[in-house]
Amino acid sequence: MTTHEITGFTHPASTPTVSVRPIALPAPRRGQDLRIRVSAPVTGTELPVVLFAHGFGSDLDGYAPLTDHWASHGFVVIQATHLDSRRLAMAADDPRAPHVWRHRVQDMKLLLDGLDTLEAAVPGLAGRVDRSRVVAAGHSFGGQTAGILVGLRVTDPGTGTAQDLSDPRVMASVQLATAGRGGAELTRFAHENLPWLRDQDFSHITAPGLVVAGDHDDLPLSTRGPAWTVDPHTLSVNRVSRSLLTVHGGEHFLGGISGYGAAETTDENPRRVALVQQVTLAYLRHVTGTDHTDWARTRAALAGDAHPLGRLESE
Repeated sequence: MTTHEITGFTHPASTPTVSVRPIALPAPRRGQDLRIRVSAPVTGTELPVVLFAHGFGSDLDGYAPLTDHWASHGFVVIQATHLDSRRLAMAADDPRAPHVWRHRVQDMKLLLDGLDTLEAAVPGLAGRVDRSRVVAAGHSFGGQTAGILVGLRVTDPGTGTAQDLSDPRVMASVQLATAGRGGAELTRFAHENLPWLRDQDFSHITAPGLVVAGDHDDLPLSTRGPAWTVDPHTLSVNRVSRSLLTVHGGEHFLGGISGYGAAETTDENPRRVALVQQVTLAYLRHVTGTDHTDWARTRAALAGDAHPLGRLESE
C-alpha cells in the first residue's frame, strides 16, 4: 500500500536503515538493565529522534510498521523493553508491578541520558543526531508514557499525589490509541488492575501533539467506548498545537501497527496502517521543522468527512 493511494501524494523516497539490538544501559533502580533497539537511516545528518514506548506486554521488537517507516525517512527511532513486557515475565507479586507506569517514564529518561552510549553502539551514527529535536511516541500504555513526558499527570496510586514528570528535552508527542481520563468512567477491571489509570490530568500538556484514535476502539477499560481515547486531545489545555487523527473503522491496533502479521490485531487492514504511517510521518516532519509541505497536504486531504479512511483535525 503506497502513501500515494491514501492521500494523493508521496513522501521523499525511503533510505536504507540500520538497527542494532539489544543495547544495554545499566538501570540499578529498575532491577535489571534496560534493553534497547536503535534504528536509523544510514545517511543524513542532524537527524531528529523519536522515543517510542510500546504497549502493555510488547517489547523493543514491536511496531515495525511504524518504527521502520520513520527510520527510513530520516528519524533515529529508539525503543526499549519495559518491565511489563511478556518477554520479561515479571511476576504478579513483584514489588515493581504497581509502579510499572513510573518505571516506563524513568526508562525513557534513561534513554535520553544515555544518548552518547546509544549513538556509539550504532556504526556510523555518532555525531549525526540532533538532540534538540526529540519527540516521544507510544501506543496504548506507551501513549500514556509519551504523554507524561510532555505534561500528563498521573496520580500515583500508592501516594495519592500527582507529580510533574515531564522532561524539557521532549518537544512534542504522538499518542496512539491512548487511555483517557479515569474516575467513574473506568470499568471495574481497569480500576482494580490498572490503578495508574484512575486519575489522569491532561490539562498540563502544552507541548504540540498528535493523537490517533480508532472510532471502533471499544476497550474494556472505560464505559465511554471509543470516545475515551480522544481525551488526550480534547482535554489538553493548549488545543492550538494539538491534532487528532480519527481512523474510521479502526480498533485498538489501528489496522495492525503493532507488527507485521501480529496475532493481536483484531482489525487487520493494510490501508489503515498506511494511513497511520502517512499521517504520523508527515506530523513528525512538521513538528521537528524538517518539512511542512507534507503536513499541509495531509491536512487538506483528510479534512472533513470526505475521506473513507479517516479525518484529521488540526487547529
